[in-house]
Amino acid sequence: MSDDPGSAATTIEAVKARVCARVDELADVLLTASHDIHAHPELCFEEHRAHQVLTDILEEQGLDPVRGAYGMPTAFEARVGSEGPEVAVLCEYDALPGIGHACGHNIIATAGLGAGLAGAVVAGELGGRLRILGTPAEEGGGGKIRLIEQGAFEGLAAALMVHPAGSEVERITSLAVQQVRVVYHGAAAHAAAAPEKGINALDGAVLGYVNVAALRQHIAPDERIHGIFIDGGQKANIVPERAEASWYARSPTRARLELLQQRLLACLEAGAAAAGCTMDHEWIEPSYDDVVDSRPILDRYLVNARSLGRDPRPDSEVAIVGSTDLGNVSYLVPAIHPMIKAAPEEVVIHTTAFAACAGGPEGDQAVLDGAKAMAMTLVDCWMEPGLLEAAATELAVVRAGG
Repeated sequence: MSDDPGSAATTIEAVKARVCARVDELADVLLTASHDIHAHPELCFEEHRAHQVLTDILEEQGLDPVRGAYGMPTAFEARVGSEGPEVAVLCEYDALPGIGHACGHNIIATAGLGAGLAGAVVAGELGGRLRILGTPAEEGGGGKIRLIEQGAFEGLAAALMVHPAGSEVERITSLAVQQVRVVYHGAAAHAAAAPEKGINALDGAVLGYVNVAALRQHIAPDERIHGIFIDGGQKANIVPERAEASWYARSPTRARLELLQQRLLACLEAGAAAAGCTMDHEWIEPSYDDVVDSRPILDRYLVNARSLGRDPRPDSEVAIVGSTDLGNVSYLVPAIHPMIKAAPEEVVIHTTAFAACAGGPEGDQAVLDGAKAMAMTLVDCWMEPGLLEAAATELAVVRAGG
């Protein structure tokens, strides 16, 4: 690359034009794959068809994917390049129960695939390496966390992905999240003949719910607690001897979440004590950390997205609140998780309306623009002096508590 700044800039733009052209060449392949995954939604760790569709394309395009990577049957990996900094593009492809791809993971999968295939064309000549990772089970399964445990993110300089939404936003307003399963134990009795001999486990669960409802008034505005009853007894004329509930606690940081967890648990235990029953609880792992977006890399993505006519807004203007296992990745390597518009503003994720958009024209455009913006950001990572070093320095400060 020339030492002349103007020449270097021209070279970068020329390479970016090449990767965008490659996405255009692959458009039919990417959109066919997106529609296939969308039409056949699969729950976490069950994404066998999506896994096959995506890895078949990688193989057809000359890459050598590892199917069932890292001991996970629906994970995959493909690598390109032999030296230089390695950047990963992440694909998600699991769906939601009952409402299919209402989170648009078909878009995430194929935008990531497109970015990876476009980046593969230039990685070697730019002195970079590329890792395309298929990451199952984001919707509660913590697939990326299992991949972390198996070393899938070791040696990476950065990790990129995009997430669809009804708005174009720089980053998700992410919350660390912890699930807890609570089981109440009482004593059965005939509800009419001898109610005094029963201990009502459902009462314990209901009283715990009421306690949490009162607690919600006194938690921070950026925190969340929500729960449902899983088991409330078998028949109305039997005092329930068992009840079960599932709860989520969310907070902007892991440290604050740990405090919120204890407040939640105190409410649930108080319900059990008031009903005279006992309670067991299990904190469900893996739990998700908050997302630390790499500002240096995110800034490059935003420039690239705007060059395509996109207009990502700050999360201070438009907040899309959620939790993702990308948070855990973002504490290990510099990572980004921008939100790309794939539906009208009034349509929110995790709804049947959004599921319809994810397989429609706006979803298709998000696939192609997301692939191009990430592919151009790959080029920045490999060609822009100091970018990856700045990202690493920033993350080191975050991890040190700065």
